[in-house]
Amino acid sequence: MERIALGNNEFEGRNNAYLLTGAGEAALVDTGIATDATREQLRVGLAEHGLGFADLDAVVLTHWHWDHAGLAGEIQAASGATVFAHAADVPLVSHDRAAFDDLLARQGVRMDEWGMPEDKQETLRGVMLASREKAGEDVAVEPLADGDVLELAGRSLEVVHVPGHTAGLCAFAVEGTAEAFVGDAVLPVYTPNIGGADIRVESPLATYAASLHRLIDGDYERFWPGHRDPIDDPSGRARTILKHHRDRTRRVVDCLAADGPADAWTVSARLFGDLERIHILHGPGEAWAHLDHLERHDLVERDASGRYRLVDEAATVDLPELA
Repeated sequence: MERIALGNNEFEGRNNAYLLTGAGEAALVDTGIATDATREQLRVGLAEHGLGFADLDAVVLTHWHWDHAGLAGEIQAASGATVFAHAADVPLVSHDRAAFDDLLARQGVRMDEWGMPEDKQETLRGVMLASREKAGEDVAVEPLADGDVLELAGRSLEVVHVPGHTAGLCAFAVEGTAEAFVGDAVLPVYTPNIGGADIRVESPLATYAASLHRLIDGDYERFWPGHRDPIDDPSGRARTILKHHRDRTRRVVDCLAADGPADAWTVSARLFGDLERIHILHGPGEAWAHLDHLERHDLVERDASGRYRLVDEAATVDLPELA
């Protein structure tokens, strides 16, 4: 396996694509975004191993975000490669217009619910439409389900569905090893965004926490993430992210206790300050994920204007477990 490091000025930055070769085949895990710079970096990375887009037999996508799936269509057009993704993300990977329109519509509803100002909504709509231009060419996608096993380039990859960051995010466990490709399920520096990164995910904090627990239970020795460097203490990193979210939930409670009822946009501003570009979506989405979790456990309640207030005093709030 070879890691091909890719530049990326979108989202978390420093993407990875992973090249698998063997048994007369070549496959890629994730592709990078469809920009000229990233396309050239992927070409150069493949050429170092004597390969080009036309030589790839398969592409396995961890999730639908363009910085992971954007070049899949070009690769398929050049090679006829089979492209795989989880069924929940297939409509967005394959550029189904109705699916993208539905995503934008859901975002519009949430933006209003969160209390996002109209000028920020307009900015975000522009960001989303501009990002669509980096989604690349149309692509035919084979759907995957949890537990499926792919036989690629002399390896067996088991599909491990770990939703949260997106509805269809998957890790791919490499049979015969204690390693897995995990996309943005676990990252070495950032904590993957929930709530905003894929508005389709219900109960995003609890969903993501369950995915982290599943990865911890897998007792892996190394994760190959979608961004930056390998993770050599996978369970430790996953536990750190769980603790981070528990600490953030406490901060949300403290915001409401100190300043009174607030909508998700206001809580986001208290947590993250002023936001630009895609973070206009990610910030309040993250705040909402935690407020939603507290509401589901009857620790906050929301009024007709979308503001959340604590049911009890902050000192008496026993935070729900992230399990």
